[in-house]
This record gives sequence, C-alpha cells and structure tokens, in this order.
Amino acid sequence: MVVTLDQIPLGQLARITAVDWTALVPEEGQRLRALGIDTGAKVRLAYRGVLAGRDPLAIEVGRMTVALRRVHARAMQVEAPVDEPTA
Repeated sequence: MVVTLDQIPLGQLARITAVDWTALVPEEGQRLRALGIDTGAKVRLAYRGVLAGRDPLAIEVGRMTVALRRVHARAMQVEAPVDEPTA
C-alpha cells in the first residue's frame, strides 16, 4: 500500500521513499529540494490545517518546520513508522 505524506498521523515520523517531481512545478520542486525535502529525508507531520482543504501542512525536517500545500505532500511517498533515534 502506498502512503503519501498527507496521509500519516500528526506527530508520526516517516522517511520519504519517493517523490513525483513531475506532479510539481519545477521551481517548487527545486525549493523543496533546497530545504532538504527529498528521497531519504526523515520528516514528521506537525500540523494540518483546519479548513475544508486542510491546507497548509507543516512538517518538521531536521530542526526546521516547513509549511507545505497538500498537493506537495501528496507527491511524496513515505514509509511509516520509522524508528525514533535513540539517545
């Protein structure tokens, strides 16, 4: 079963396994990659909008929190759950 970033529960840590860059405007894809949002990145869904479209989504990537549109999150396949790092 394919799970996309917009489908995981809030607070869930996941790893991006694939990104459909063709579903995004090239400039948007370039910005996301510059922020470290690409295949292999560990992300956590931190916030989901409350209105009908449930936009924006906020994800944590490393120490950053990045706002995404749902269309961007739908282009990213993830594997969840990912084990939490141990200290």
